Amino acid sequence: MMPTMQSLLLPALLASSALAASADDWRQRTIYQLITDRFALEDDSGASCDTADRKYCGGTWKAIQNHLDYISGMGFNAIWISPVVKNVEGDLGYGEAYHGYWTQDLDSLNDRFGSEDDLKALVSAAHDKDIYVMVDVVVNHFAGSGKNFDYDNFSPVSGSSSFHPQCWIKDEGNQTEVEQCWLGDETLALYDINTEDNAIASKLNDFVKNIVSTYGFDGVRIDTVKHIRKDFWPDFASSAGVFTIGEVLSDNVTYAADYTEVLDAILDYPTYFALVNAFTNTSGDLSALQNTVTEAQDKYKNGELMTGSFSENHDYARLASKTSDKSLIQNAIAFNYIHDGIPITYYGQEQGYTGGDEPANREALWLSGYPTDNAFYKGIVALNAARKSAMNAGTNFLTTKLAFQSQSDIGAMAVSKPPLLGFFTNTGSSGSASWSVDGAYDANEELVDVLSCNTVTADGSGKVTATSSGGMPQVLIPTKYLSSDAGVCQDQAGGAMSMRVSAMAGLAALVAFVVTAL
Repeated sequence: MMPTMQSLLLPALLASSALAASADDWRQRTIYQLITDRFALEDDSGASCDTADRKYCGGTWKAIQNHLDYISGMGFNAIWISPVVKNVEGDLGYGEAYHGYWTQDLDSLNDRFGSEDDLKALVSAAHDKDIYVMVDVVVNHFAGSGKNFDYDNFSPVSGSSSFHPQCWIKDEGNQTEVEQCWLGDETLALYDINTEDNAIASKLNDFVKNIVSTYGFDGVRIDTVKHIRKDFWPDFASSAGVFTIGEVLSDNVTYAADYTEVLDAILDYPTYFALVNAFTNTSGDLSALQNTVTEAQDKYKNGELMTGSFSENHDYARLASKTSDKSLIQNAIAFNYIHDGIPITYYGQEQGYTGGDEPANREALWLSGYPTDNAFYKGIVALNAARKSAMNAGTNFLTTKLAFQSQSDIGAMAVSKPPLLGFFTNTGSSGSASWSVDGAYDANEELVDVLSCNTVTADGSGKVTATSSGGMPQVLIPTKYLSSDAGVCQDQAGGAMSMRVSAMAGLAALVAFVVTAL
């Protein structure tokens, strides 16, 4: 029997709705980072979880699946989950491996988080909601005792010859030592894998290829990238077959830039350190933040357009542990959504969590009750809405580098990334700041600040001026571009339904028509 036009068309239509995972696709996303053990419980019991104990608290993949709507409700369309493979058991001196970074067996899952079916179900459920899933991987080392070295308890590589000869990293300025000596100490050692061995490198490439294909992950976040030779990474990334973003822990733009040549993206630590300095006190250096971003735009392979932009993560104290001024924190959060990179928000920031240095910054989110009516949560909703509306405006938002607009006020920063204009200040809730940007928009263009829903109108020359209210940032977008389905400032929104929503709705209607015709 000859195939009908409908039978040929339907698979193509269905395939076109599948999630993609290229670097360009990821650039259109915003990411919610979570620690699997601390995000949610399956029974929502609200069980206690003392971060100081450094023990498992019971979070699972199934529990994440049950709370995907909480994540998507903020506007996120990607999640970054903890490493999923088997970790060492018990307390080796620094608590248990609840975070997932003390690997023992790359070939097995961490059954503390659930089963193989549970993980597959999470990824499938996320995809059904148009949410990408990024898995965290560690291939620099395994974890074990720092005194009684046991090289045979690991998989898929084991035996002393599979690891670099033991030496502790003491000089971060010595790159050979950084790559071939060990992290950790005599209490807990991180056994540094001999990635110079081609057979071992091949096993690690097979690992990432298999874990991505088995579970359908859309991206890979790679731990401790600078501790492995740079020429290892292209084959590893190619084996993954999806978007890769690496942790290169350094405040030096020049040092970090080298790794943008071997992976799709890096986490933008140089900007992170400058951002924290700028917005955790009222004497922070805004010019240093500007200089860091400008340098990175020049030196990174794709500028800052292929970076991960963040203001908190699992390794450093939360902003609210450094300042009680919520306006300063709001400025730091907002900056990352007008930054050139992919915005990443660390779980709990939307609830104003205040944990200090690790492990205090790894709180149980279920203890918050997942409210959606606080200022940080609402602010993130608005920022995600603004970014999506900007993407849909047809102004090449994702490929246009941000530009700093000179300000006379030392406590004020203005950033243009059309169609968005960001006004930031570190004067604090009791301070004042003013901004003025020439020729930013068309004459008499009406704009709305998505964080307050207040409107501003450019003058006859397109100049925009504004003053701060309680030290809060402003993120302006022309009202004609704010999507009517964005969910924020609906009284001011003048834009049409987002193109992605419209396209998906049109696709669904077309598929329904074809199915009916069949």
